[in-house]
Amino acid sequence: MKSFKQPFYGWWIVGAGGVVQWYTSVIFWRGFQAFVPPILETFGWSRGVTGAAISLQRGESGMISPFVGVILDKYGPRKAMAFGVLLTGGGFVYMSQMQSLWQFYIAIALLTLGMSFGTFIVFVATVANWFIRKRARALAVLMSFSAIGGITLPILVASIDTFGWREVMLACGIGFWLIGFPATLVMRRRPEDYGMLPDGETDDDGSVNGKTNRAGGIREQAITMRQAIKLRFFWQLAIVTSLGQLVSSTNLFHFAALLDYGMTAALAAAAAGAVAIGDLGGRAGIAVIGDRFDKRKMLTIAMIMQTVGVAGLAGINAEVLGVNLGLWPLPLFVVFFGLGFGSSIPLRLSILGDYFGRTSYGSIVGLTSSVNALFGAAGPALVGFIYDGTDSYRLGFTTLAVVLVISIPLALGLEPAGRVAAKARQLTRRTYRERNRFESLN
Repeated sequence: MKSFKQPFYGWWIVGAGGVVQWYTSVIFWRGFQAFVPPILETFGWSRGVTGAAISLQRGESGMISPFVGVILDKYGPRKAMAFGVLLTGGGFVYMSQMQSLWQFYIAIALLTLGMSFGTFIVFVATVANWFIRKRARALAVLMSFSAIGGITLPILVASIDTFGWREVMLACGIGFWLIGFPATLVMRRRPEDYGMLPDGETDDDGSVNGKTNRAGGIREQAITMRQAIKLRFFWQLAIVTSLGQLVSSTNLFHFAALLDYGMTAALAAAAAGAVAIGDLGGRAGIAVIGDRFDKRKMLTIAMIMQTVGVAGLAGINAEVLGVNLGLWPLPLFVVFFGLGFGSSIPLRLSILGDYFGRTSYGSIVGLTSSVNALFGAAGPALVGFIYDGTDSYRLGFTTLAVVLVISIPLALGLEPAGRVAAKARQLTRRTYRERNRFESLN
C-alpha cells in the first residue's frame, strides 16, 4: 500500500498566512470601503479628512515597515505576529465604539501598528524563507487569498445594511483574534532550523545558502540591505511599485466613486467586488507562470493593465467630446485593474527574492514597503481633497491614471539579476579596499 506523503511544511505556512490575509482583505484592505459611506453618514466628516486618516495609516505603515523587517530577520515571525494580531483586533473593537474624529485617527493608528506586525510583511518574509525555486508560486498563492477576500465585499455591504456598521466592525475585531492567534503557531522562521531545505528539497537534490541548487538550476543571491540601497535597481523597482501603490491605495473610494457616478448600491458593490475576481486571476496566473517567464516583462504588462483599469474607473458615465461613455468603461476597470494589481503583488515580492536572496529579505521588503507607503499615503488624501474641491471623484482618478503611465518604461528598463549581482559584488570589493586603505593610513 502506498504511504501518504506529508506536504512540505512551507505550504502550511502559506495556508495559515493566507487565511489571515483573506480575512484582513475582507475587513480592511478591500472591505473597509464598505464602512466609509455609513461612517460619513453618521458623523458628517468630509472625504478629505477621512482620506487623510487612511493616508496617515499608509504613512505610519511605511515608517514602521523597515523595523518590522529587521525584527523578523533577527527574532522570527511568531512573537511579532502575536503582537500585531492583538493590536489589530483591538483597533477594530475600539473603532466600533468611536464617537469623534480624533478617536477615528487613534483607531487607524492602532490598526496600522497591528497590521504592520501581524499581516503582510510577516507572511511574505516567512514564505520567502521557505521557498527559492518555487518562490513566485508560493507568494502568488499566498497573495491570492487577499483577492478572494475582495469577492466577499457584497456580503459585507449587506451585513452592514442589516446589522449596522458598529456591530459588524465589532465582530470583525473579535474575528481577527479568533483567526490570527492560531495562525501564529504555524509560523516558523527558516526550514534549516527544523532540519529541512527550501522547497522541500533533500540533500541529494541540491543545496542552499548561496550555493547552486542542482534541482532547480538556480543560484541564490545573498545581498544585504546595506548593499541593496546602493543599487539603482532597488530604487527603480521601488518607484515602479510605489506608483502602483499610489493608485491601489485609493480603493477606499472605489465603492463611493461608483455610487457618485450614478450606479445603484447593489451594482456598485458587485462591481467593486468583481475587481477581486480579476485580482485573483492575476495572482493565480503568476502562481502558474511566474517562475517560467521574465518577471520584468510580466511586471511591465501588469503596470499597463493597472493604467488602463484606473482610466476605466475615471471614464464611467463621463462626457468626452459631448458623448456620454455610459457603463462601457466599467469592464476595463473591473478586469484590467484587478488583473494588473493582482499580478504585480507576487511579482514584485518574488523579484526581490530572486535578486537579493534570503539573507536580508525581511529588511529589504520592509524598506520597499516603506517607500511604497509614502506614495500610498498620498493616494487617498489626493482623491479625497480633489472630491471636496470638485464634488466628483473623476478628476482624482484621471490624475492617477496619467501619473501611473510613468511606471511602464521604468518597469521595462529594470536590469537583469546577473548584472545587479555583479554590481553588488563590485560594491563589496570597493568597500573592502577602502576599509583596508583607511586602516593602513591609521
